[in-house]
Amino acid sequence: MDPVLLILAGVTAFIIFRLISVMGTRTGHEQRYDMDGRHGDAANEDKRLAEQDDAEPTPPKPVSTNARVLREADPSFDEAAFLEGAGNAYEMIVEAFASADIRSIRTYLNDSVYEAFKTAAAERDSAGLVTDLKFVGIDRAAIVDSKVENEWMSATIEFTSNQVRVTRDSDGNVVDGDPNRIELVKDRWTFSRKHTSRDPNWMLVATGSAD
Repeated sequence: MDPVLLILAGVTAFIIFRLISVMGTRTGHEQRYDMDGRHGDAANEDKRLAEQDDAEPTPPKPVSTNARVLREADPSFDEAAFLEGAGNAYEMIVEAFASADIRSIRTYLNDSVYEAFKTAAAERDSAGLVTDLKFVGIDRAAIVDSKVENEWMSATIEFTSNQVRVTRDSDGNVVDGDPNRIELVKDRWTFSRKHTSRDPNWMLVATGSAD
């Protein structure tokens, strides 16, 4: 046989051997299947969900004194989750107002608050003023008052946050604030929702300063 053909045959055999070796190597990421053809992870997930359904429901966490009336109206009211959501809404709304992007937050405001924000943003724009805001973070958020009237739940939250706020005129001159100073801002905002509604979202119905 031609020596060249012998060399090519040997090289081919070596390549095939290497491919088989690689394909047979376990990486630790293989998926395991049960004998009935079901994926092992899926079967375990079904078992976990079944055990979860059989378990006793976890009682809701206690609420603060100022939130008790909300828990009485809605036994599933979770104060910690509510405050987390309210904090996210607070940051989003503050930033949207600073950038005059009022439309993006329309669904989170009732009519009176929306009109007030819209008017203030328009007046600022007509005066040639621009607000730059950097939201550093929320130090504290707590329910300071709550009530239930005519099936409507309302919660007033005091926010203490750190912000860098600067207002400039049309020439770029600073007319309010300091770009190098972090301000401690305290606000009291009231959120409301109908506790019989299937919509879990709360709406901002009033704003004010806590100072």
